[in-house]
Amino acid sequence: MKNAVFLILFASLSTLMSAQQPTDSTFVDHNYREDQFYFSITYNLLGKVPDDLKQSGFSSGIHFGVIRDMPINTRRNVAFGVGLGLSANSYNQNILISEGADGNYDYQIIDESEVTFKRNKFTTYTLEVPIEYRWRTSTAKEYKFWRIYTGVKVGYVFYNSSKFIGSGDDVKLTNISDINPLQYGLTLSAGYSTWNFHVYYGLNSIFKDTAQLDGMSVDMNSIKIGLMFYVL
Repeated sequence: MKNAVFLILFASLSTLMSAQQPTDSTFVDHNYREDQFYFSITYNLLGKVPDDLKQSGFSSGIHFGVIRDMPINTRRNVAFGVGLGLSANSYNQNILISEGADGNYDYQIIDESEVTFKRNKFTTYTLEVPIEYRWRTSTAKEYKFWRIYTGVKVGYVFYNSSKFIGSGDDVKLTNISDINPLQYGLTLSAGYSTWNFHVYYGLNSIFKDTAQLDGMSVDMNSIKIGLMFYVL
């Protein structure tokens, strides 16, 4: 299912990009908008972590979509943006997620002195809506400019998975009900032309209160740091 959704959106974005190619390079649109396709690669961190939790390896995020630009001043260098996209995020760490005989999920810190493992991670696939306040130094003729875009991003996790590969039996789970389907956080993108620094700070927990580690809620949030690419 998740692959089909990604393919459908990618095909739609490709069609829109082809349709937006200029046919006359001498034409100057003084009512221009910075409608953009975005693509981001991030390194994913976990905040508010329980004691003894450690991240390992490279926890990555891939994000892409399209944003509609709505200028609010005469020069058209200040605007609001609303978009739609998809995001895939993995988190490599040392909490083992398993399913008990009662159907509930168990969480425990892996004791690396007793258990060896090659991989332990959980992954989320999210339909996301970025909402931005946008400032830039653009003009109707200038396509390379400085920008600062800040706002919020609201996401719906439509699929998730967890995978442990190590000594003993491998543990693979999908659609873990303890993972919050609604994710939201603050965003900032700043830079020049195509290359931009990007950061996301999650305002709510990745897991619901039902996810318990030693009697305490697994109240971790997501922090993503990386690069954002904008393409007209």
